[in-house]
Amino acid sequence: MSEPFLSSDEFDERAHQLYNEGQYDEAVETLREGLGLYPTAVELHVGMGYARLAREEFAWARRAFEEALGLDPDHEDALAGLGEVLLKFGERGGAVACFDRILALGFQDDHDLMLQIGRGLFREGALDQARRFFEVARAAHPDSAEAAACQGYAVHRLGDEREALACLRRALELDPAHGEARIYLANLLYDRGEYEAALFNLERTTPEEHFDALGIWRLLELKQRVHRLPDGDPELLPWRQRLQDLMADTLLEDRLLAELEATGPDGQVRDPRQLELFGTLLTELQGMRGRGGAAGAAAEHWVHTAAGRTYAGTWEEIVRQMKNDAGEWGGGSLEEFMAATAQRGRRQTGVAIPATDPESFIRGSADAGLLRILH
Repeated sequence: MSEPFLSSDEFDERAHQLYNEGQYDEAVETLREGLGLYPTAVELHVGMGYARLAREEFAWARRAFEEALGLDPDHEDALAGLGEVLLKFGERGGAVACFDRILALGFQDDHDLMLQIGRGLFREGALDQARRFFEVARAAHPDSAEAAACQGYAVHRLGDEREALACLRRALELDPAHGEARIYLANLLYDRGEYEAALFNLERTTPEEHFDALGIWRLLELKQRVHRLPDGDPELLPWRQRLQDLMADTLLEDRLLAELEATGPDGQVRDPRQLELFGTLLTELQGMRGRGGAAGAAAEHWVHTAAGRTYAGTWEEIVRQMKNDAGEWGGGSLEEFMAATAQRGRRQTGVAIPATDPESFIRGSADAGLLRILH
C-alpha cells in the first residue's frame, strides 16, 4: 500500500526536524519534494531559505525568502531570513529595512525572533543595530538571561565595559547556569586584573562549556597561582583534557586554512613548507616526539597566546609569525619587534622579558604569563 500524500504542514514539520538535527541536505530534499506538490506554501519556501542559509548557499537562500515574501509580504520569518542573507551580501541598509519592517508589524514581543535578528547583526559586525535589537528583546522580556547576556556582548564590543559587566552580572542573576555569560564575564574580569573574581566565575563552569582555549588557560593559571596546585593535580586533569581537545580542533582548522591559503588558482601549492608548518595535528605531534635522527635536529615547537592564536615551528619561525600578525610590525626587523613587545609586556606584567634571541624571548613571555609553550 502506497504512502499517502503528506500535507504541506507535515512536509514543513519533517524538514524542521531535520534542520534542527543539522541534516541540512535532507531538509532541502524534503522541502523540494513538498514544494513540488505545494508550490504556494509560504512556510516551505521559508524553510528552504533557512536550510540554504545553513548550507551557506546565500543566493539560493535569497531567492527562497523572496519567493516567500512574494506570497506573503509581511511574513516575519521570511523578512528576518532575507535580512540575514542581505547582511551576507553586504547590503546592510536593506537588511535593517527588513528588520525594521518586523518591528513595524508589532513583533517586538517575539523573544526568539528579536534575538535571532540581533545575533545575525552581531555576527556581521553591525554592533549598534545588534545592540538595538537585544535591547528590544530585553525590554519586552526583562527576565531573559539570554537577552541580557547578548546585550552585554554587544556593548562590550562597542567599548562600554561598565555596561557590559552590568549586563553579564544581571544575566547570571537571572540564570546562574548560563555558562557562556559566566565565561565571558570571567575573561573581562581577568583583563581588568580582578583575578580572584575571574577565578570565582571560571570555577563555576564545566570543561564542556568552554569552546575557546583562552578561558581554560586562565583557569589553569589562576588555580595554580591562587591554590598552589601542581601541574599533575587530579583537579586539573579534566581541564587539560578539554584543552587538548580544543587544541586538536584548532590545529585541524589551521591545517585546512593553510591548505586553502597555500593553493594557487592553478591548484598548485605555493609554498609546501607552509603545510609542514601548520599542518601537523596533535596526534601526529606525539609521533614526532619519538623520532630520532635528522628529523629531530630542527626542533618544532608549539605556542598558544593569550589572544587565542596557535603558532608552530622553530623558535625563530614562531616569533616571525607573531611579528607578521602584528600589522604595525610588518616592515620592521625581528629584533625591533622582540624589543618593543618585551617592553610592552614588562609594563603589563612587571616581568622582564629578554629580547636577545627568539627562544629566550618566547620563554620569557611564557614566564610572564603572556603565552603558553605547548611543546
